[in-house]
Amino acid sequence: MRVLLVGAGGVGTAVTRIAARRSFFEHIVVADYDLSRAEAAVAALGDGETRFSAARIDASDQAAVTALLTGERCDVLLNATDPRFVMPLFEAALSAGAHYLDMAMSLSRPHPDRPYEECGVKLGDAQFERAGAWEEAGRLALVGVGVEPGLSDVFARYAAERLFDDIEEIGVRDGANLTVDGYDFAPSFSIWTTIEECLNPPVVWEKDRGWFTTAPFSEPEVFDFPEGIGPVECVNVEHEEVLLIPRWVDARRVTFKYGLGDEFIDTLKTLRKLGLDRTEQVALPGGTRVSPRDVVAACLPDPATLGERMHGKTCAGTWVKGTKDGAPREVYLYHVVDNQWSMREYGSQAVVWQTAINPVVALELLATGVWTGSGVRGAEAFDPVPFLDLLTAYGSPWGLREQ
Repeated sequence: MRVLLVGAGGVGTAVTRIAARRSFFEHIVVADYDLSRAEAAVAALGDGETRFSAARIDASDQAAVTALLTGERCDVLLNATDPRFVMPLFEAALSAGAHYLDMAMSLSRPHPDRPYEECGVKLGDAQFERAGAWEEAGRLALVGVGVEPGLSDVFARYAAERLFDDIEEIGVRDGANLTVDGYDFAPSFSIWTTIEECLNPPVVWEKDRGWFTTAPFSEPEVFDFPEGIGPVECVNVEHEEVLLIPRWVDARRVTFKYGLGDEFIDTLKTLRKLGLDRTEQVALPGGTRVSPRDVVAACLPDPATLGERMHGKTCAGTWVKGTKDGAPREVYLYHVVDNQWSMREYGSQAVVWQTAINPVVALELLATGVWTGSGVRGAEAFDPVPFLDLLTAYGSPWGLREQ
């Protein structure tokens, strides 16, 4: 397998460090708009690692990405950029006859009149509209295969197949006790993506209603996370699992809630009030045009550089409520990463490392023919057991807790 990895930020760099320990691929081309970042990611692997090379690419230039895929004879494109670049990369892979993986799906647009009641354009709609073309080409677009979405969706399929006869609710729950020395506000993941998903109307799925929306940060609940993280207040956030899980897993309700904290929520609300969450460019005196959200991102530390200052653990998981053999049951399937461990073992902070390991596992399953298919699919469309077994073989086991 030859892979084009687009994006050499925190997640992309972690992908290279995880993949370098595996033998399933022939070569990975690490491409980024900033060539020095791609070169640094490759150089960090050491002189003895010859299966990686660096290239410069503009992820928004579909033709250039197609040409790079073709020129490098790549079988698959792994997208490690932010969601703005999903569609040009998705279409470039199809044009080049390559498979495609991403960790975040095409962007949503709120309903113009009823944003907190009805869906407008949903996450991933643009990709699913192209499913027929992918099927005709005999190529697979495996969408949302990071940790959330991704591993959380694998957990949902596993629970449906192995743990329950009937499912009332599947609720993805994400929480952490991470702190960063020296910063009052330092997001551990891309602030561009965080603003997008946290300030958009959250989506909920119910079997008798389909998809509908609520207000941002709605329905707060306290969820007790495992391995010493403890109780964290979680709120509704827009996320791909709610758009993916109901397509392949039978449940009466699907939700996503994220542990943000009051200070983080207040900061996001302030950004919205000031218009600093906007992505469209505004004119400055002198004629310069900038995107307010890009300015916010530029003013904050790069999450990939925070590992040495970060302490604590992050947990991603899927809570499931239903019945088994006629008796009520609730479980939480989860994956915890300790930042001290991920920094010591891989030199990557916990959040980006936890995101990165899952597409590498998926690539190995595709390379070995364990997962096969065509069209546009989420991780829950496949057998979950090989994925979870391989995750454990990578040295990062998952857990299951009866609630």
